[in-house]
Amino acid sequence: MERAHTRPGDDHGPDLIAVALVHPDTPHASAYLHGRQLGYTERGWLRCKTSAILGFWQPGYAMLTHAAAGLALPDDVGMELAHYALHIEARKRDDSLDGFTLLRLSPYTQTRHAQQDYDRLTAALDGRETTLVPGRRVSAGFGPFDVSDHQLFADPYEADAVAFLDAAVAGVST
Repeated sequence: MERAHTRPGDDHGPDLIAVALVHPDTPHASAYLHGRQLGYTERGWLRCKTSAILGFWQPGYAMLTHAAAGLALPDDVGMELAHYALHIEARKRDDSLDGFTLLRLSPYTQTRHAQQDYDRLTAALDGRETTLVPGRRVSAGFGPFDVSDHQLFADPYEADAVAFLDAAVAGVST
């Protein structure tokens, strides 16, 4: 049993939610520094089955955690990392599945960052989605980030997603 806090607005239906594990001795669930100083976790956000959530944290639960037993969290806590990706695809205009991925952006560890770039990209595509790549319709969408494919993705942090899109389109057009 571990203490965690949820990422507001980041639930994927009734079955999954994103949580960050928190050391049981932290005074507030959002006090990551104290937990990190105790060497508890550097995991970031994890996908948790909602059926595994017992309810609100109670101090009496602390004795049931790895920290109380003097143990570090195991390498595999049974939850996948909660990272997101944006995929910009160029598909035939007849909406068939024939097409290709023009650009992949990830990892986004917060849905609001992914949503901001998605909004910027769709605004940049507005009115141009059928003219950017000849014979194709360009669209953006959300998806999970598979860390084993990290080399296929451009890192969106401290970069302009629209500039990435322009560079990708220029690479296809030439």
